[in-house]
Amino acid sequence: MGVDQHREIQELIDVLKRNNLAELEYERDGFRIYVKREAGPGQAAAARDSVPAGLERHAERLADSGPADTVGKVTITSPIVGTFYRSPSPDADPYVEEGDVVKKGQVLCVVEAMKLMNEIESEVDGRIVKILAESTKPVEFGQPLFLIDPAPAP
Repeated sequence: MGVDQHREIQELIDVLKRNNLAELEYERDGFRIYVKREAGPGQAAAARDSVPAGLERHAERLADSGPADTVGKVTITSPIVGTFYRSPSPDADPYVEEGDVVKKGQVLCVVEAMKLMNEIESEVDGRIVKILAESTKPVEFGQPLFLIDPAPAP
């Protein structure tokens, strides 16, 4: 392992600690790392009390929409910590809008992490029911980004 890789790993661990994250996944140029921090005694309660703002907003949105709205739907989540962008550039149209029909593998958004733009693709064919993240705002690992109805379009 080179000095640069060691430094990157240490930076990721620092991000994990600073943001009180339980896990973090990072991939670049064929180098992939997954770091998971086990909660020690006393940390479990603190981790539960410090819910990231993005996840808290998502929980509120799901509560507003009711649990019946998510039954049978597919949730696309962020595979990394980063900044959520609905479009490829500030002056471009969003990749998708609520109500759009999408195909498996279609780009839905990008999440920027450490200056790398990571395209997030649809895992299924279906229709975008809800966009759960706000463009240009930070997202956490595992945070729901889109709710897709995989039912065939009429």
